[in-house]
Amino acid sequence: MSLTADIKYGIHVLAFISWVVIFEILCGAIPVGKDTHPQIDPIAEYGWIGTITLYLLRFASLLVLPQCICNMLGLLLFNSFKEKVQLKAAPLLAPFVCFRVVTKGDYPDLENVEKNIDICFEAGIENFMFEVVTDKAINLPSRQKVREVVVPTTYQTKTGAKFKARALQFCLEDDVNVLREEDWIVHLDEETLLTTNAVSGILNFCEGGKHDFGQGVITYANGDIVNWVTTLSDSFRVADDMGKLRFQFSIFHKPIFGWKGSFVVTRFKAERAVTFDHGPEGSIAEDCFFSMIAYRDGYTFDFIEGEMHEKSPFTLWDFLQQRKRWLQGIFLTAHANQIPTRNKLFLALSLYAWAFMPFTSLQIFICPMFPLPRCLLLDAAVAFVGAVNLYMYIIGVVKSFSHKCRHNSWRLLLYIVGGLFTIPFNICIENLAVLLGMFGDKYKFYVVNKDIERDSRGPSPSQTPLLEV
Repeated sequence: MSLTADIKYGIHVLAFISWVVIFEILCGAIPVGKDTHPQIDPIAEYGWIGTITLYLLRFASLLVLPQCICNMLGLLLFNSFKEKVQLKAAPLLAPFVCFRVVTKGDYPDLENVEKNIDICFEAGIENFMFEVVTDKAINLPSRQKVREVVVPTTYQTKTGAKFKARALQFCLEDDVNVLREEDWIVHLDEETLLTTNAVSGILNFCEGGKHDFGQGVITYANGDIVNWVTTLSDSFRVADDMGKLRFQFSIFHKPIFGWKGSFVVTRFKAERAVTFDHGPEGSIAEDCFFSMIAYRDGYTFDFIEGEMHEKSPFTLWDFLQQRKRWLQGIFLTAHANQIPTRNKLFLALSLYAWAFMPFTSLQIFICPMFPLPRCLLLDAAVAFVGAVNLYMYIIGVVKSFSHKCRHNSWRLLLYIVGGLFTIPFNICIENLAVLLGMFGDKYKFYVVNKDIERDSRGPSPSQTPLLEV
C-alpha cells in the first residue's frame, strides 16, 4: 500500500526531529545519565594560543548555522511530498512564457528542447516559446515555438560582462528582444527536463503575478545515472532546495542566500531592469549576482511548486571544477561594491562557512584529541549543525530516488546508505575546491559536460570547456 503525501510528510517530520535529538545526545550536547565529559583547564592544558585557536575553530563551525536553521524550518514547515501540482487557472489563459536555454553551440543536438515542448503541450500550455541562445549558429530544425538567437562575436556589454551573462544580456537588447514587459522567462540549462508539475507550478506563479522572480526544486536522479557518486552527493543540493531555498522565498520572499541558475522564472520587465550586465565579477556566478542585485533593488521572490530534472556532473573532475567555480563566483559576489552589506550578509556567511571547511572539517579529529570544557549552548549548536547536514543527505536521497523504488523500501534504504557513504568524498571535494578556488584565478568559467554521447567520445581540443577572460 502506497503512503499518502501527508503520511510521508508526517514520518519525515518525526524522523527529522528524532534524529536531531538523538544526535545531540550521542554527541554529549544533551547530558543523559552520568556526565563523563573530562574536566580540564584548557589554558593550562593547551596554552593561550592553543585555547584561542580551538575556540575559533569551534565558532567557525557555526558560520553555517543560519543556513542550517533555514534548512530545518523549510523541511519542517512545508510538505515537499505532494505528487501533483494543481493548476489554479486554465492554462489557455496563462501569460506568455519564454523558456530560454543558453548554449555555446558546440553540440547542436538539443533533443531536450523537443522533449520539453512536448511536456508543455501535455501540461496544456499553448502560449509559450523556446528560445535557444548560442554563441555559434546551430541551425535548429524549423519548428513552431522555437527561436534560435546567435550572439555575435563582436557583441560587448557596457560593463564587459562575459560568458553566460553576456549571452543573457544580449537577449535583453531592444533589437533582439521579442518579449513584452508583462511576459515571463524561464531560464533552463541545456540538460534540464521539465515536468508537468513544474509547468503547472510556473503557470500558477506567473498567473499570481505577485512576485517578479521565482524558483523551485531540481533533482538529479531521474533517467539513466551516469555517475552514482556525484549523483548521490548532489542529494544534498536537492534537500537544500527543499529547505533553505523554499524557506527564504516562502517566508522572506528574498534571496538572502542567493539562488541557482536554472529553474529561474522572471518577469521580463524586472529582468531587463536588473540586467545581467555587471562586469566580469558578475559573470562567474551570474545567477547569484543577479539575485543580489534584484534583492538590493527591492524585488520580491517566491517558491515555485513542482520539480525539474537535471544531471549531476559525469566525472569527478567536472564535479570539482563546478564547485570551484561556484565558490569563486560567490566570492566575487560577496565582495562586490555594487551590493550593500545588508543584502549579502547571509550570503557572505555561507561563503566563509564554505571557505573555512578545510579547518572546520578537521574538528572530526581535533575535538576528541583536544577536548574543551562543556558549554551546553555551544556544544548543542555545533551538534545541531552536524545533525541537520547529515539529515540533508538522507532526505535528499529520499526525494531523488523514491520514484525508483516505489515497491521496494529496502532498495531506498540502500540508496540512503550510499548517500551517507559519499559524505567523506564530498567533504574532500569541497575542501579541494576551496583551496583551488580561493588561491586560483577567479575569472575563469568552467562549463560542465552533461551530454552523455559527447562524454563517451570525449571533448576534442577545440571543444575544451575551460574559458578564459
